Amino acid sequence: MQRPTSSPRSSNALPRSTGSRDIAPRVVLVRLSALGDVVHTWPLAEALRTCKPSIHLTWVVEEALRDLVEGHPAVDQVITVSTTRWRRSPFSARTRSEITQLRDRFGEDSPDFCLDSQGVIKSAILTKLINAKKRIGLARPWRRELIAGFAYTDTVPGGPRSSHVVSTNLQFLRPFGASPPSTPPVPSGDWLRAKWQDPQADPAEEKPYAVLLPAAGRPGKILNVATLATAAASISRATFPVIVAWGPGERERAEAIVQQCDSNVRLAPSTNLVQLAQLLDNADLVIGADTGPVHLAASLSTPTLAVFLDTSTERNGPLGAKTRVISGAAEEPTTLSGSAHAIRKREISADEISASAINLLRESKDTDSPI
Repeated sequence: MQRPTSSPRSSNALPRSTGSRDIAPRVVLVRLSALGDVVHTWPLAEALRTCKPSIHLTWVVEEALRDLVEGHPAVDQVITVSTTRWRRSPFSARTRSEITQLRDRFGEDSPDFCLDSQGVIKSAILTKLINAKKRIGLARPWRRELIAGFAYTDTVPGGPRSSHVVSTNLQFLRPFGASPPSTPPVPSGDWLRAKWQDPQADPAEEKPYAVLLPAAGRPGKILNVATLATAAASISRATFPVIVAWGPGERERAEAIVQQCDSNVRLAPSTNLVQLAQLLDNADLVIGADTGPVHLAASLSTPTLAVFLDTSTERNGPLGAKTRVISGAAEEPTTLSGSAHAIRKREISADEISASAINLLRESKDTDSPI
């Protein structure tokens, strides 16, 4: 496990207890993954800072997503873990050493609160290891995995079935005497722009352009290659070039889409997380499924079209004035639990995607739009 890093507001060490915990509570937020879920947890960190300005907030996150937390203005300290590697080699010396380091870091002087907004076994185990005086998770049936409750001293309800995940996360304000807002705030990724190595550089090397995100976390969320290729070709003819972005394990699918199109649809270069964010920020349009980069694009105020096949837009839809959703699924999830899975009701065509994308551009762009 990498040693924790801190934003400029604090040193690497957790502050020692002073006896005035009602004034300066020490809080650990456990939201390990995934990309979109981390984005949807930013408003909680900001709200905690607002209701308790003197709070010391530590965020525990997966190594791969560190850049989505480190430098956030509401976060004092970031601790990274690698639960995937731990599961692959649970008894290795490295795994045992990293887990011991994590336990010892908090064991000397326990935090006041640990908030597990993820609600799964791996986040609950870490919550238990952190050993805060109050370990708070979502109550049944809102948490993703019911067994995670073994780690909690207290729970909070998640709200009605149709609550957006941002609103559910904000229920963690209640133990601090604050009430969640009635409307979920839009996650803002503006702070990420400080990470661009060259703000004038563009990973795509040309503008304007649209970005197509062809993959997602599970197969049920993803349209077939032929539909995406047809939509990309249509959008590129009506507007400007389309760049097909890809992440680990996604290149073959992205290449298959590009191969079915002309030169106005091309493959994005390999990007790390910060470069991907810059690519999305500089785009004039982003199209994708219910996938993390879609929510990242929305947080950067890029016009974003999300295509939902079997997840609830009420729970997981991208937020912001420049977002639109085409849904083939029921509005509400099938259960109250943290899962956003919804019944699939209809198919979505390439024509519907391209028409919606072009309409979104017309609504979002200034009068000097190329359309």
